[in-house]
Amino acid sequence: MTQRLKTLYQETIVPKLKEQFGYTNIHEVPKVMKVTVNRGLGEASQNAKALESSISELAVITGQKPIVTRAKKAIAGFKIRQGMPVGVMVTLRSDRMYAFLDRLINLALPRIRDFRGISPNSFDGRGNYSLGIREQLIFPEIDYDSIDQIRGMDISIITTAKTDEEGRALLKAMGMPFR
Repeated sequence: MTQRLKTLYQETIVPKLKEQFGYTNIHEVPKVMKVTVNRGLGEASQNAKALESSISELAVITGQKPIVTRAKKAIAGFKIRQGMPVGVMVTLRSDRMYAFLDRLINLALPRIRDFRGISPNSFDGRGNYSLGIREQLIFPEIDYDSIDQIRGMDISIITTAKTDEEGRALLKAMGMPFR
């Protein structure tokens, strides 16, 4: 199975960015290193079923089994003890990452209600981009009848770009719908 986004990156994005930023070496061109999909579950301490459904949902969306993140220390105000499950996360690399990004950009994001594009300002200063999604229904893999509750997730795209400008150019070339 050839990756659409990967071949697009190698054949058109790399030469375009090389010309735009005046890179001499092909390894200077920024690329996407990994994508992390994270979902914090505050109610997991009271509701064990929320954890299981989140694990299965993220596995379906990303095609990879998520790991359970646990509390580092106890917080009485949130009724959390040390070692309690507080979320699930997946780190995607190489082919799975490109497949996920392709689906995110071309299928999921356009399905958001009243969608006018994602904020171009959510870069961290080093070329990495983060966005939050309010509901998991925008992914076509999720069946509306099978979910018990609407939950969001955070998606971080980690690139080798040195600056936000380079990261923005890379993601824009990949087809990210910035405002």
